[in-house]
Amino acid sequence: MSVTLRKSFLILVFFSLFTTVGCQDSNHTTGPLFSTVTPSSSQKSEHPPAYTFGIIYPMAHSFYEVITQLAEKTAASNSVQLIVKAPEEVSLEQQIRMMETMIKQKVDGIAIAPIDPDALVPAINKAVEAGIPVVCFETDSPLSRRLSYIGPDHYKGGALMGEVVSKLMKGKGMVLVESGMSSTPIQKNRLSGMLDYLSRNTAIQVLEVGYNEGSSDKALSDLERMIDDHPHFDTLITLDILSSSASILLWKAKGLKRNALSFGMMPNVKEALINGQITSVISQNEQVWGDDIIAQLLRAARGETIPVYMDTGNKEMTKDSLEVR
Repeated sequence: MSVTLRKSFLILVFFSLFTTVGCQDSNHTTGPLFSTVTPSSSQKSEHPPAYTFGIIYPMAHSFYEVITQLAEKTAASNSVQLIVKAPEEVSLEQQIRMMETMIKQKVDGIAIAPIDPDALVPAINKAVEAGIPVVCFETDSPLSRRLSYIGPDHYKGGALMGEVVSKLMKGKGMVLVESGMSSTPIQKNRLSGMLDYLSRNTAIQVLEVGYNEGSSDKALSDLERMIDDHPHFDTLITLDILSSSASILLWKAKGLKRNALSFGMMPNVKEALINGQITSVISQNEQVWGDDIIAQLLRAARGETIPVYMDTGNKEMTKDSLEVR
């Protein structure tokens, strides 16, 4: 990776983390993880909150800031205090420790996007056994005793990406693909859905699939190398938020005029759609996750039955669809 591009990317990552943390309540810890405690409206009026819920993300990233902001709004109107935590980088061990801490704190409910759904089964089950309802979002842990999963079907999301690529490229051409962690179900299912659609319905050739393994730096270096190795590619497809951010920086730095498609609607992705660095985005309707998380935890904390699966779906977003909203 060139020194200039690396510096630019580090600045982008710093800004992303700054906006994620800076917009939160000032009561946050420094160190190896991102952590905030958001007071409820009742706390501000010197009354104790009715409930305290924890939200655990897989990492600190601006993608999750919108979810937090919407969750805070719903929490504030329902006398709920929020404790929001995330490793600064993808770390299963830190997620497990965060679960253990929330269990000790005896929170009234936990929402988690598990990095490794199987490895987190014991921690999730321990919380449920302690009387703390747990819901998963974005990534499910179906073997655990979690009460509900909020999010999309990732295989269907990948298939939708394949359909969008096929429509854009008229069923032929060459693509590069950058994914996230090769071991996670979300990335496996998303990639499988897309590749299955392309192989069954198109003559599109996948030149290479890369994996950033949860590293922003590797995402950028992978994309640089793949573009250098395959300069004749037609379209770049990024399947995770780190790769999407890296592709935006690369398109700006190199002034590339190829198609770029990504997953996950983030502030920088929305801007890139408007500015033409990204052609299409597969949204997982992330804007409803925050409200759904609080709503389901409230119902569970009150002893009500909640749906095992809340499918938030997938949809394509383009510059034109943004403009008509």
